[in-house]
Amino acid sequence: MRILVTGGAGFLGSNLCERLVKDPENYVYCLDNLQTGRMENIRELLDKPNFRFIEHDIVEPIELEVDQIYNAACPASPPAYQADPVHTLKTSVFGILNMLELARKHNATVLQFSTSEVYGDAQVHPQPETYWGNVNPDGIRSCYDEGKRAAETLCFDYHRRYGVKIKVIRIFNTYGPKMDPNDGRVISNFVNQALRGEDLTVYGDGKQTRSFCYVDDLIEGIVRMMNSPDEVTGPVNLGNPGEFTMLELAEEVLEQTGSQSKLVFHDLPKDDPKQRRPDITKAKQLLGWEPKVPLREGLAKTIEYYTGLMLRA
Repeated sequence: MRILVTGGAGFLGSNLCERLVKDPENYVYCLDNLQTGRMENIRELLDKPNFRFIEHDIVEPIELEVDQIYNAACPASPPAYQADPVHTLKTSVFGILNMLELARKHNATVLQFSTSEVYGDAQVHPQPETYWGNVNPDGIRSCYDEGKRAAETLCFDYHRRYGVKIKVIRIFNTYGPKMDPNDGRVISNFVNQALRGEDLTVYGDGKQTRSFCYVDDLIEGIVRMMNSPDEVTGPVNLGNPGEFTMLELAEEVLEQTGSQSKLVFHDLPKDDPKQRRPDITKAKQLLGWEPKVPLREGLAKTIEYYTGLMLRA
């Protein structure tokens, strides 16, 4: 397989590349503009004979002969995608257009990394794929939320109009090694604040919930989705249905790190969802997939990774 991973130096993309290059029959193109991706994430892959890094922004077209395209390119944390919201929207819309055209030319399959953010501040709980969402179209998060919704639309229209082979997954909160310590999302924030002995920043009253999936579990689901029968187009939720409040997460991080950090409370960011939990019935039925790693175990591995980064700094 000739495989293209866009956003391949990012958190999910680099973990996916690492998984794919283990098969010597694969040749993996890792494409990233390094806006939020980090060369450190793929450094150990650079000398692999079946791996090639290309610095490129998918807002611009690229020509490669490929069989599979994993489209993971787009900043995913609110501070990152809000830093340049116009480019974020371009990445989602122009990026998937370029990937769909590339797939159309080479009869490749495109797997679109969509997101639970398409459900917005959900009024249905847990969220099934049939739920259309509650998204603010002109809020500060809409460059990401609406960009991903538009990307899904383009995937399905290219499939219906041109017969392009597509797969759409909706990823729920994921964590683990290779996530940027300055990512700005809650697990990286809590763990790094605790390791530095700083106060843990809790937004709102801390009672809002998230469902956290360890990255190895997610990558397994992604690979299964790509290699599923052509008629399995999605969208399919991929995430861990275990639901935790931010206060519960903070307590677990403090216990595992042994930190004496205190909790400090700030106003909840605008349009921040109050609840987030996937219905993974489809993933179980179509892919035979469900997450295996409990939060306590995954957090221990994540804390070990960030501790190593600090020791090397």
